[in-house]
Amino acid sequence: MPSPDESIHPVATGAAATTVALHQKPTEDGNELVFYSGWFCPFVARAWLALEEKGVPYQYKEVNPYKKEPEFLAISPKGLVPAIKYRGKHLHESLVICDFLEEAYPETPSLYPKDPYDRAQARLAIDVVSKSFLPAFFRLLQSQEAEKQAQALEEVYQGLRKYSERIQGPFYFGTQFTLADIVLAPWAARLHRVEKHRNFSASAVGPKFEQWVAAVKGRESVRKILSEEMYYEEIYGRNLCFFIP
Repeated sequence: MPSPDESIHPVATGAAATTVALHQKPTEDGNELVFYSGWFCPFVARAWLALEEKGVPYQYKEVNPYKKEPEFLAISPKGLVPAIKYRGKHLHESLVICDFLEEAYPETPSLYPKDPYDRAQARLAIDVVSKSFLPAFFRLLQSQEAEKQAQALEEVYQGLRKYSERIQGPFYFGTQFTLADIVLAPWAARLHRVEKHRNFSASAVGPKFEQWVAAVKGRESVRKILSEEMYYEEIYGRNLCFFIP
């Protein structure tokens, strides 16, 4: 019998399934870029959003990273998603892939603001998400004792308040949707699950954050990569979908 991790729903559904269907065929240039994805993973969503925002042609391949298939381990040594194959060469890690796409496709819409200072601020925002929000978020999900959950929840709020300080609205740098948004957007789209299971409240972070979350959820690229809620909830019950970097 397969482990629960291996028996998760195998493919994207809903709007995400429509997007996947559009990216099944090899690209005209002979599969210049193949995107290895796990539909449920928020880290995958970062790279997927970057691909959609930049309009980069890609072929989508679904992978269950818990199975650790030898073929995929040759592409991603730890067996983690996301990963890409670009002109026969492999890359993994979500932020590495996003920055690679920025440099490999300079003719497409940029994931960074033009101003050098703002670009530096975008990197600082990414750092806040990576170092202040995500570790606390993971502890919030994993903690079973009420006291530890309350402590982790307060750390989540602190991280998000720090991130929110420079939100210009509607997105981090005003009307431009950048990597400073993408780095956190997949969790914004999933916040209702921690509202349900861990008493999280976006209003406790502040009005700028609430408005940012609403804008992110309304972004076309975000809506296009989301599957049906019932399948996320199934995975959330096993604490899987937040733990694949």
